[in-house]
Amino acid sequence: MFRPIAYFKSPFPSKFGIPKQSGLVKDLKGEIIFESEFRNVDALRGLEEFDYIWLIWGFSANPHESNSLVVRPPLLGGNKKMGVFATRSPFRPNPIGLSSVRLVGIDYDCDDGPVLRVAGGDLMDGTPIYDIKPYIVYADSHPEARSGFVDTNQIQRLKVVFPDDVANMLTNEQMKLLSDVLSLDPRPHYQHDADKIYGMPFEGGDVRFRVENSVCYVLSL
Repeated sequence: MFRPIAYFKSPFPSKFGIPKQSGLVKDLKGEIIFESEFRNVDALRGLEEFDYIWLIWGFSANPHESNSLVVRPPLLGGNKKMGVFATRSPFRPNPIGLSSVRLVGIDYDCDDGPVLRVAGGDLMDGTPIYDIKPYIVYADSHPEARSGFVDTNQIQRLKVVFPDDVANMLTNEQMKLLSDVLSLDPRPHYQHDADKIYGMPFEGGDVRFRVENSVCYVLSL
């Protein structure tokens, strides 16, 4: 029986807006807060020598169990079915996720320490983490490998436009992060109404935006 060893701390309190893969927003910061029985420096001995780690985690926000062996990947516009094991859909027989994140540092002195500070994650706030493994280049990197339908359906990023009043509320770092997230088009793949206004939690506020002709217009924060 799996049990969480830690929980992920993220700027995203809901799954809407979270990047669909790790590494797509390289500067998106997060923290890994260990459960008390694993909050021990011995468990992390040697980890600081690795630049990336693998996170094995659970899709805790799934509203229901998977009941289909085929899914509609967002990268294909939701118009084509693929086998669940040929995708990274969250709706799986066992709702387990796998993410590679950059290890920014280990904070041994904070109240909940040691805490892992990472970047490039695709996890919602409060996501349970079941295991952590180091990323090893010779075993985990295959730059010449085929990637199925991903090779022929590249991610298309939106242009993001901020009004002055919203831009003035954000630091340069916050604006870059929000722009990177919105450029990935967080809308459901089946919605393309240019007049529809969407809301996304960000930094304790609610970002309102709409998308038209590959441009994301931020309306308010």
